[in-house]
This record gives sequence, structure tokens and C-alpha cells, in this order.
Amino acid sequence: MSTTRSFALLGVVVLLCGCAKSDPQATPGAGADAGVKRFVFIANGDDPFWDACNAGLVEGAKRCGLEAKGLRVVMEKNNGTAQGQIEKLRQFGSQSDIAGVAISVIQAENVAIVEEMKSLAAKGVKVITVDGDVNRDTFRDARPFYIGTDNIVAGRLLGAAAKAILTARGKTQGSYVQFAGFTDNDNARARMNGVRETLGAAFTEVDRMSDEMDLAKARDNVRTALVNHPDLTALVGIWAYNAPAIAEVVQERGVRDRLTVVTFDAQAAAIERMAAGQIDAMVVQNPFEMGIRTVRLLTAMHTGDEATIAEMFPHRTAPDGDLHTTGLRLIVPDTDARVQPTDIEMQGFEYLPLTKFREWLASYGLSSS
Repeated sequence: MSTTRSFALLGVVVLLCGCAKSDPQATPGAGADAGVKRFVFIANGDDPFWDACNAGLVEGAKRCGLEAKGLRVVMEKNNGTAQGQIEKLRQFGSQSDIAGVAISVIQAENVAIVEEMKSLAAKGVKVITVDGDVNRDTFRDARPFYIGTDNIVAGRLLGAAAKAILTARGKTQGSYVQFAGFTDNDNARARMNGVRETLGAAFTEVDRMSDEMDLAKARDNVRTALVNHPDLTALVGIWAYNAPAIAEVVQERGVRDRLTVVTFDAQAAAIERMAAGQIDAMVVQNPFEMGIRTVRLLTAMHTGDEATIAEMFPHRTAPDGDLHTTGLRLIVPDTDARVQPTDIEMQGFEYLPLTKFREWLASYGLSSS
């Protein structure tokens, strides 16, 4: 089965929400519409990636008929710090109109974040993770479910694409650096491990550089890597803004001809950089779908719709049965693409030339993903 067809079959999900009614005894918090409960999505920072997710939340609210159920959904963009998320979680714990919280956890091992999540759950608030999870080995009990990308698989896909591109350019060995906001973030670490796994021993990972979601530092990290490791063969961007940061510095330093550039996610700026020939491949998540399915799951949990929960998590007692994935796309330039679907021994992803991907974005009024 082709990778495109595999992805299509995985992506065809009937996103209908249950019809159970919300709690008629709910008491709204200060300033809330009388009787209306809120689902709140706490992002890890402020990035166009979350704009696409928020569009999904809006679409999910329509599909699930939140208004008729006395519910609404809002996104809260964090300030890029763990403390910001802790304060938001604590704040929501004091507001009686909060029915559910979805959070993209900024630091997987942050005990204070975990404790605030558990505190909310103890008060009857439904809590899930989306996009960024807690460390599942130690804090799995902080939430019942995760929605988003299987990040180790995503990393393997990007690593496989990088290896194919390097091979097509006659590179059988070399070195690379990976860039992310936080190297101790669950999704960043899993992606980087997946990249390293599939690039294999012939290509050496010489550094992982964190920028703490500071865009200036993201660019400076690339400059530092190029100075410290002058023989690099590849640069790997793990978070959405790393892609344009890498492309900008590579162009600035005039080293594009010797470097393979592969990245995650598709900011509008990254899309333009790929169109200009400055990015070789992007593994793109589906934040729009994450938003839709977040609303679906929180609604089902709030209303006690066990049938919907069982549909989304059919193997919930299995080791990874609490994970619900939303698919991956491998985006390549329209011309001179150095990686083809047949180069990658994986299934369950969609291979799209840049123009086709742009058409998909336009169909939902999105500029990034």
C-alpha cells in the first residue's frame, strides 16, 4: 500500500461528537457567561503552529455543537516558560467554569506542572495533553490521554528523509546538529532520538542546541554550530521556528551548497524558504486536526460519552493505548526533490510536493501547519 493511501486511510475519521448533555448544575466562574463551561487549551508558547491548532478548536466546536451543550473552547498561549504554564493551571483551578484543560506540556519532567494537572483533575476538571506530553515513564498518571504526533516515529521519518537526501548527494558519512526550544521537552527529545536512530552510526550527532523559544538565540545557535563544527553535513530543525532560523543563517553564511537542511512543521516563513530552495524536506504535523480531536475528546469526557472515547482509544489498556495520533506529512520541494516515497521504509505518512501542501492549507484558510 502506498504511503499516501496509508495516511489517507488513517486520516479518515468520522468526527462526530456524542449528544449527552453537560452538567446543568455547573456554576460559572467570575466573568463567564451564566451556565457556560469552558474547555481551555494551554499552548507552550506563541507560534503560528498554534494558530492552525486554534482554527481546529473552532472547527471542533462547530462539529461537536458546543454552544448547544453549554460549552465553549478557548486557547491560552503561554509565554514560553514552565512557570507560565504552572500559573495558568493554578489559575484555572480557582475558576468554577473550567470543564476541561488540554495542555502542550513545555517540560516533560516538570513536577510542578504535573502536580497542577493532578490538582485540576482532583477537582473534576478533565485534563489531557496535546502535542507535548509528560514523561510517560514517570508521570503517565497525570493525564488519561494524549493527542498528537507519535514523536519518535516523526523523528524517524525526518531522519530517513535526511539520510535519503544525503545519499542522493553522495554523502555516506558526516555530522549534524539538532536545534529545539528545549532539549528536555518530551516531543523534542523523542524527535531528536528518532532522527539519530535512522541516520545511524555513519552520521554523527555532534550537538543538540536549545534556544528556550528565543528567536534571536535560535539564529545565533545556528551561527555557533557552523563555527564550532565547520564540517557539518546537515542541520535539523525540531520546532517550527527553527526552520526559518536555520534557512536564514545558512543563506547569510553562503553554505547552502554543502548542507542538507531538514525541519519539522511548516511556518509560512518556512514554506517560503522551501520554495526558494533553502529547505530540503519538512515533516509536518497536523495541528488543525489536533484542535478538532481535542474538542471531540474533552466533550466526550465531560459528557460521559464512553463510545467516542473507546473509538478514539480502542486499545487504552495496552502500553501505548492512551496515545491518539493525528498523522504526518513529508513535504518536499516541487522541483529537484532528493527524496521519494520509495526511499523511506515506513508507512502511515503522506508525501506531498510543496504546491499540493499549499493547496491543502488554502482549503482550510491556513497559512501554516
